[in-house]
Amino acid sequence: MSTFSERAPDSIGAGSLSIRGDGCRSVDWPPELLADLVSAAGEVEAALAVAGRVAALTPATGATMRRWEVLATLAAVDLTVARVIEPHLDALAILGEAPEPVPLDRIGATGTEVRWGVWAAHSGDTRLEAVPERGRWVLRGRKPWCSLAPWLSHAVVTAHTPGGARRAFAVGLHAAGVRVLDTPWVARGLTAVQSPTVEFGGSFAIPVGPDGWYLRRPGFARGGLGVAACWYGGAVALMRSLRSALASRERADELDEIGPMYLGKVDGMLHAARACLAESAELVDSGYAEGDTGILLANRVRATVAAAGEQTIRLLGHALGPAPLCHDQRHAARVADLEVYLRQHHAARDHRRSGQAILRAENRDGDDG
Repeated sequence: MSTFSERAPDSIGAGSLSIRGDGCRSVDWPPELLADLVSAAGEVEAALAVAGRVAALTPATGATMRRWEVLATLAAVDLTVARVIEPHLDALAILGEAPEPVPLDRIGATGTEVRWGVWAAHSGDTRLEAVPERGRWVLRGRKPWCSLAPWLSHAVVTAHTPGGARRAFAVGLHAAGVRVLDTPWVARGLTAVQSPTVEFGGSFAIPVGPDGWYLRRPGFARGGLGVAACWYGGAVALMRSLRSALASRERADELDEIGPMYLGKVDGMLHAARACLAESAELVDSGYAEGDTGILLANRVRATVAAAGEQTIRLLGHALGPAPLCHDQRHAARVADLEVYLRQHHAARDHRRSGQAILRAENRDGDDG
């Protein structure tokens, strides 16, 4: 069975990826939208301009297979496009999952031109606090790794509340006190997707769920798995490049005894990654991805897909040598983009969390016995 649903290696916008085991796609993409996505490659503004149309194809909750096929297809088209639109879709899912309706009209987030981000990173040398003042919440402090801050209109942001918990808030980025800081950005991959630090000086914000809800919610695991679907799509694009290069060699009657071996290895790894995503989509929709079980599922699948992506990059280098990295700008950009995107995998830290979840389950089973 082919890992991919369409075979044109250099016309990625011509069709969508399937994650289903039977090869059928869950998403019927309008051809004009796919064409606009291809045209948006590498361009933040152009990608944001079509985010609303992509969101219309993507359920905020449920139908997880469909959601991940959307994300994988975006990434196969272009990783900058995926990296721009994925957090917009994630924010809509978070807002839709909130236990109480979020009054978005209070921050002007009801129009069709709203561009969402999700900023949940934190570091030891910066801190963002949410403080109740005169019957409303305001944000004070700095938030690191605020992807796309110069281009967005709104964001879901996590901040520390007076009780010490982390809580999610929706905030308008044109509100008083919001300032995007001049943060050095020297990335060679995803070069347009800048992630500066943002300073909040008493900026009005609206709670999204109670204290601690953001990290406990079932959708937290789903969000991490959606990023893995993007990694998968980016690796698929690289495999298509390898397949195209090897097919060209065969048409030129160039003997290549080793190249097909690399192609087979990459295909096998991506097949395993796709199967993991397909199974996890079914588990998510069955309510399995909650609590420690959801954390363990997300970490397992993310580790599998990340390893497949990293190995795809390595094996392509072995199979094709330095030429495409030095002479093919599109290929070199895809490799660099995927290398940066894969660093959203927390590697050993996620493995540790998985082990801790397994031990907690073991202890509970022991107590029950």
